Amino acid sequence: MTDDKDRLDDEIEFIPEAPPPGEEALAAPPSAGTPEAEAKAPAAEAAKGHKDRLRRKDAEIKRLQKELDELKETYLRKLADMENLRKRFERERSEYQQYALSGLLLELLEVADNFERALSNAPAAGDGRALREGVELILRMFQGFLAKNGVRPIVIENRAFDPAYHHAMAVEESEEAGEPEIVEELQKGYMHHDRLLRPALVKVRVPKKG
Repeated sequence: MTDDKDRLDDEIEFIPEAPPPGEEALAAPPSAGTPEAEAKAPAAEAAKGHKDRLRRKDAEIKRLQKELDELKETYLRKLADMENLRKRFERERSEYQQYALSGLLLELLEVADNFERALSNAPAAGDGRALREGVELILRMFQGFLAKNGVRPIVIENRAFDPAYHHAMAVEESEEAGEPEIVEELQKGYMHHDRLLRPALVKVRVPKKG
């Protein structure tokens, strides 16, 4: 009995000391299943869900922005097409208004031709003078009417032959000709605004072959 009592007296009880202030943060994280871990789990799940929602929102914003850009591009393309169509319509309407009378004016040129032929054969003095003056007056009035509607005669400059405006009715060769040139105008040509209404009928002299 004495020995057991002596051994109990010799044993010293170990009481762990409390960690000093500020060292509680260095303690090991709470294990799963502990009240602290269970309290933090909903917050982590909420943060994860929030990030997922943000990612989905960002993706949705990018998709909508892309659709907006595509719609804007389509709108601008359609707007440009409409503007081009409007300009084309205006141009065609203007051209129609300018050249709608081309067929009629072309036929009326024959009247001017007949007046000019009459003047070339009418006497300048004597009994035919009054008739000539009357024909000249009518021809000037008719030429004014043609000019008012955009018709003007083709002026032959430097007697140079231009197949775009002149139609050769007769051709003669000459050693004096260095290039095709107009010798005589047989019938006047006319322009209607910027278009050829009728080519001038001419006699042309060309360089002699050989």
